[in-house]
Amino acid sequence: MLKVGVLGAGHLGKIHLRLLKQSEHYQLVGFYDPDTDNAQKLSQEAGYHLFDNLDELINHVDVVDIVTPTMAHFETAKKCVEAGKHIFIEKPITNTAEEAETLISLAKKHQVKGQVGHVERFNPAFRAAIPTIKDPMFIEAHRLAEFNPRGTDVPVVLDLMIHDIDAILSLVKSKVKSINASGVSVISDTPDIANARIQFENNCVANLTASRISLKNMRKSRFFQKDAYVSVDFLEKKTEVVRMKDAPENPDDFAMILQNAEGVKKQIYFENPDIESNNAILDELETFALAIKNDTTPIVSLEQGAEALRVAKQIIAAFDN
Repeated sequence: MLKVGVLGAGHLGKIHLRLLKQSEHYQLVGFYDPDTDNAQKLSQEAGYHLFDNLDELINHVDVVDIVTPTMAHFETAKKCVEAGKHIFIEKPITNTAEEAETLISLAKKHQVKGQVGHVERFNPAFRAAIPTIKDPMFIEAHRLAEFNPRGTDVPVVLDLMIHDIDAILSLVKSKVKSINASGVSVISDTPDIANARIQFENNCVANLTASRISLKNMRKSRFFQKDAYVSVDFLEKKTEVVRMKDAPENPDDFAMILQNAEGVKKQIYFENPDIESNNAILDELETFALAIKNDTTPIVSLEQGAEALRVAKQIIAAFDN
């Protein structure tokens, strides 16, 4: 089993601690959090070993799970990597694209692996949809959340939209050609609502909307491709596939048939792929353990995390244009 320590014991850090404790792939050694009062209280209540500082934690583990505020990602990850430790780092990978590139270089130099916590890649609805999504040409994503003060230290693009950016980049096998975007600050000092239109070199277009001041929660994406439409509900964990195929000569009475202006008839078929229930956070942590053990590329590599960050930063930069 890999010895793991958690850096950061906030809301998400507590979840990681609990899941790592029950994982069959890790031995949870302990955690460190500079908020002494919170850390000591958690240690006493849950029984996790509390390290006095980050260096002590690093010395006792194989893997460091970094669940700190984004501003602290680079310096803490750099220290872990330079000590020869594998890192799981929450999204976004770092605060700047330059920091991400430096971290990637350091990981290669010290021959350690890193994975970025883009948890929606492990959402069972998204997993079920992947085999059905082939060369999408138009994508629409809506990620709306009720207001929560936690996370407002960064723009909504880095807080919410980056989930959809990463998911889309994993499916569209083409480089980004252009980005148009707008953002509005309503409650926070940084934009709370944002919309981005990403055009890829293969002419695929993705239209993304994110809000953290919505009256209801929504996490839906729709993928349009030739003869098919795929809908993914990340929140409700549902996937629907609508396909169009050439209509048979003698369709049954209940068949849904469409006919275009040229007289071509298509029959519509509805599919609901099986959704395998899972704990997405536990899955992302355990697949990272397997990548380390088997010396394979993590499902969400540092390079992919860096690319998602680059696109997110381009969207934020486009707000002023």
